[in-house]
Amino acid sequence: MRLAFELNPMNTFTDATPTATPTATPTATSNPAGGPTTTPTAIQVSLSATQNSTPAADDAGLQTLIARRIRQDVQSMHAYAIQDSAGMVKLDAMENPYSLPADLQAQLGQRLGALALNRYPTNRVNDLRHALAVYADMPQGFDIMLGNGSDELISLLAMACDVPAPSGSAAPVVMAPVPGFVMYAMSAQLQGLRFVGVPLTADFDLDEAAMLAAIATHQPAILYLAYPNNPTANLWDPAVMDRVVQAAGQVGTIVAIDEAYQPFSSRSYLDVIRQNPARNAHVLLMRTLSKFGLAGVRMGYMLGAQALIAEVDKVRPPYNVSVLNYECALFALEHQEVFAAQARTIRAQRAMLLGALRELPGLHAWDSDANMILVRFENAQKVFDGLKSHYILVKNVSKMHPLLANCLRLTVGTAEENTRLLTALQSILQNTL
Repeated sequence: MRLAFELNPMNTFTDATPTATPTATPTATSNPAGGPTTTPTAIQVSLSATQNSTPAADDAGLQTLIARRIRQDVQSMHAYAIQDSAGMVKLDAMENPYSLPADLQAQLGQRLGALALNRYPTNRVNDLRHALAVYADMPQGFDIMLGNGSDELISLLAMACDVPAPSGSAAPVVMAPVPGFVMYAMSAQLQGLRFVGVPLTADFDLDEAAMLAAIATHQPAILYLAYPNNPTANLWDPAVMDRVVQAAGQVGTIVAIDEAYQPFSSRSYLDVIRQNPARNAHVLLMRTLSKFGLAGVRMGYMLGAQALIAEVDKVRPPYNVSVLNYECALFALEHQEVFAAQARTIRAQRAMLLGALRELPGLHAWDSDANMILVRFENAQKVFDGLKSHYILVKNVSKMHPLLANCLRLTVGTAEENTRLLTALQSILQNTL
């Protein structure tokens, strides 16, 4: 088969001195809207508690060092916290709940065991780039780069777009609808860029007028559009998306469309790009294999015009994808029909779960094009605590943004997990209403 695209060589490592990259400018911004607000997990606390106590004088010296050398805005932030899920039905992180079949586990184990772990990654990583390009049906004239999860790609894009502002001018802007994925705001803050969040409507649709006005006013360096959105799980109107994307292009904005939940979605913006690649040359499209079924592997990829990808790729660290990561990903793509069947099952379970939720009193469940469902309760904290007492872990997003008041985000699990969730919810709601 002759492919309709050509990959530029990447990951061809030399001993040349790396090109210098922009340095983050310290800022005194507050914690971005939607950023992590929880305290360190119990696991983090217990690890800290096992350390020997530090003499007061040494502690004072360390605090002086931190105050002098660590950015003030970093000191005021909270580390990203992961809920302790030991012994719980884990429905909090939008993971594929299905593991590999036993025969494939054995095959993968043999394959990974034969790798030369004493060597740095080889150009076999380009085999993965090629396989992902075929899998995504990448448009002609586009190229692909890999990241250690989509989070790294988001950070690298912010780094690449951190153009020094003229003296007396404000830093470039990163923009996204809110509520949305917390890493858009966090990556901007850490890179010394300004983040501008544009609120969605009450039903979590794009506010077209507000988006167009914000684009015209701020002329952002990067505009993120999650499609479907996280944590609201919805797709936005295609015509509104197109007008927003093109308006951003007219003011010189790079639009990054984040399709992390593409395996469960009824639409992809890549279809729009394929129809007219030249009209969408300013658009980057990000995906991840995490929701595909490889959350533990950490593998994200980004498609875009060759010239644009080549520039962003310059700030990527060498060997950012390990031999274990790319071999797992290649193995998964060789057996992609297994993961496609899992995605079909998850979509069917989503429809069942959504229908059953809407039969319960005291809640509102929104439509979903992802492997999660956003639900508003009369008292989200009580429901969250009640589910934990039933050993079910979901995500309480009610304090991430005012529009998410009293909302929980429920990951779609296996049939058994979803039944347990519904049974527990029925019991909790009967006792709280």
